Amino acid sequence: MNTLSLGIMELLGVSLGVGREYFRDFFEGNDSIMRLNYYPPCQKPDLTLGTGPHCDPTSLTILHQDHVGGLQVFVDEKWHSISPDPEAFVVNIGDTFTALSNGIFKSCLHRAVVNNVTVRKSLAFFLCPKLDKVVKPPNTLIDSKNPRVYPDFTWPTLSEFTQKHYRADMKTLDVFTTWLQQKNN
Repeated sequence: MNTLSLGIMELLGVSLGVGREYFRDFFEGNDSIMRLNYYPPCQKPDLTLGTGPHCDPTSLTILHQDHVGGLQVFVDEKWHSISPDPEAFVVNIGDTFTALSNGIFKSCLHRAVVNNVTVRKSLAFFLCPKLDKVVKPPNTLIDSKNPRVYPDFTWPTLSEFTQKHYRADMKTLDVFTTWLQQKNN
């Protein structure tokens, strides 16, 4: 998963014009997380979410789903179900990469829904920067037409914020930015 995520970072670097190495080097020796999600059948699936609407605070999420559907993404003002393919991965941009790209790439708003019949399992790999890395976009992504959007921060600061002060949702990065600026003043 680490090798795959670093390869994806190379592609993102090329797409942003900063080169293959920029983000690969930034994430080398990363402190990432892997999590198994287990969603049991629910008696009232229309009243329950497996995971509420949120953007991942991490940089990149690589998700492997089993054959049971449940992942939904919010696009064009409505929720869309992502058909599971056990032979493929779903890749989402997270808040930390949104900050690293100076807002060019946006976090993916998503949620997990449950059903009343079948257990659903998924495996998520969350790419996170090394704990001492300062999250800031490359200078080439900042100019008079594209001013700096987010302040410098470290992954542990954002992670602690989502654990102690604010549960991750669709506005986490904006709320974190305001909190960080107030804390630093």
